[in-house]
Amino acid sequence: MKKISLAWQIFIGLVLGIIVGAIFYGNPDVSTYLQPLGDVFLRLIKMIVVPIIVASIVMAVAGVGDLKALGKIGGKTLLYFEIVTTIAIIVGIMAANIFQPGAGVDMGSLEKTDISSYVETADNTETKSLVDTIVNIVPSNPIKAMAEGDMLAIIFFSLLLGLGIAAAGEKGKPVLGFFQGLAEAMFAMTNMIMKFAPIGVFGLIGVTISKFGLESLIPLGKLAITVYGTMIFFVVVVLGLIARLVGFNIFKLFIILKEELILAFSTASSEAVLPKLMEKTEKLGCPKHISTFVIPTGYSFNLDGSTLYQALAAIFIAQMYGIDLTIGAQISLILVLMVTSKGIAGVPGVSFVVLLATLGSAGIPVEGLAFIAGIDRILDMGRTVVNVVGNSLAAIVISKWEGQFNPPVEAAEVKSA
Repeated sequence: MKKISLAWQIFIGLVLGIIVGAIFYGNPDVSTYLQPLGDVFLRLIKMIVVPIIVASIVMAVAGVGDLKALGKIGGKTLLYFEIVTTIAIIVGIMAANIFQPGAGVDMGSLEKTDISSYVETADNTETKSLVDTIVNIVPSNPIKAMAEGDMLAIIFFSLLLGLGIAAAGEKGKPVLGFFQGLAEAMFAMTNMIMKFAPIGVFGLIGVTISKFGLESLIPLGKLAITVYGTMIFFVVVVLGLIARLVGFNIFKLFIILKEELILAFSTASSEAVLPKLMEKTEKLGCPKHISTFVIPTGYSFNLDGSTLYQALAAIFIAQMYGIDLTIGAQISLILVLMVTSKGIAGVPGVSFVVLLATLGSAGIPVEGLAFIAGIDRILDMGRTVVNVVGNSLAAIVISKWEGQFNPPVEAAEVKSA
């Protein structure tokens, strides 16, 4: 009997979750029984993310051992992230202007959602300046940074530790051996945990559909269609063109990452696929030191789907309130989003927090977010997929840019040789 692949198992879990959620729509017991399945899976992934990042970066950097080369890669990576996320913001604003999803929306027919938790997070975050954010990249306590999942601080510490091990020479080899063993063990654990993915997906999607239902999309249907349509355009056309410029096919990337894309969509969590992304991009031909640096860093600086949505949602709320934003105001919005989307990366509910920090500066009522919060989870599923594709492609682009992309020989090529 042919074994069902993991991608199909996850897809079956997704479909079954939708069916169960639709049947028991509005039943609070669904959350009681299914939420723990999703929570356990996400906690299992979070459990291994930090050890994998630390071990992988330490190994890769110790292997290179060249601070100048790493600085060059870091500079190119951040430049690429800034260019692509800026394009995402512009695409989002253009789509909102062309399709006018907020025009004519009857706010009286929309249900308001409590966004007080996001407001509280935004208030706490806004007190940090960009300088504070840069200072906080250097952890005063690396163990605390790991416990809190502070990705940029973890990456910084791992980079320095890798360079320290390389500088120690022979004396550093036992430490390097430990991290090599840790990385192997963590990736073996990842493969074990991924067997639970279909059950986790079933639980998470079942709860989502039972809470919000597909009916919740109807009043904001134009927004949902515009968001998903724009994200598909961005991935296929914009990221597809970038891939083509470096000699890679974006559709090949979709096929390679099919399991991760279904999982990211179902869980609305980029973190759920982080270990496998690093592993797969490395097998695809990206050097370890590039894939293990670019992808985790991208989780803070290269959220293409999130920035695109933030721009589109901001214009949508303005249209809903009948506010006509001038070209100057929209350019100002682009500039503000370029800063805020990086300055507070990594906080919970990042897209909403960024919007709260941005709308006021553009003269758009922040209360408008309460009208779209109800379908945010459904839109977040699409945003997560775009983020995953964008970060995977970034690792390939930087590898090609550095002339270090070495794809394995395809089986078909071996046979024909």
